Amino acid sequence: MTRPAPTADQRPIDRLLAIMARLRDPVDGCPWDLEQTFATIAPYTVEEAYEVADAIQRDNLSDLKEELGDLLLQVVFHARMAEERGAFAFEDVAAAINDKMVRRHPHVFAKETYASLAHQKAGWEELKAAERAAKGGGRTPSLLDDVPIGLPALTRAVKLSKRAAKVGFVWPDIGQVVAKLDEELAELKAEIAAGDLEKARQELGDVLFVMANLARTLDVDPEDSLRFTNAKFVRRFQYIEARLAERGRTPEQSDLAEMDALWDEAKAGEKAPG
Repeated sequence: MTRPAPTADQRPIDRLLAIMARLRDPVDGCPWDLEQTFATIAPYTVEEAYEVADAIQRDNLSDLKEELGDLLLQVVFHARMAEERGAFAFEDVAAAINDKMVRRHPHVFAKETYASLAHQKAGWEELKAAERAAKGGGRTPSLLDDVPIGLPALTRAVKLSKRAAKVGFVWPDIGQVVAKLDEELAELKAEIAAGDLEKARQELGDVLFVMANLARTLDVDPEDSLRFTNAKFVRRFQYIEARLAERGRTPEQSDLAEMDALWDEAKAGEKAPG
């Protein structure tokens, strides 16, 4: 589809589509934009999604507006490349999500009624299961088919275990999850002691997967937990840097004992009243 050149009086979305078409024009386009593919753009798409989440976490609506625009650009970029291949266009993307949202909300757009929120969630899962079956291409669909491989591994582990839990493939109580974690940690320690780093890498994955199951059991988002700890680490390490700077030194000029003492000092300060 050939789009008109971008003009200031167009609807914003039409102007954005026209801008992207111009950037990808084989004759007058941008060399960088022209050399991109789905694979090269995908990391930027993921990065922009994280920047949206960051703006939300900081409760900065001005940044959120900007980051949502950056994320929308990613959708437009992918759609333009698909359009050039004759596969689909941006309008098809919008039409597909429109149809999906209407289909998955029969209680809003049709005459379906749900007795409770739990009933509604069950209906949602049934609709998604039917969609998975339709995508199966004749093979037996798996409950895990549409858990995206591109998700952060920890997030995907939680989603995989949630899917399996729906059909009863789950430890019955938290005590058994913790016991399994102890078992996996023991196996990791054994491989480290044996000096087999490849097996240790695999065992570390097992530990992390059980940790994801523990997070699911506790109804905790492990990404949120780790973000909290990351922020805490940054805050305490920056305290170390600041205190060392007051002494006229940098971390490189310090040693572990001094930095560890300052870490404990930062930790104690966080626990102090006020």
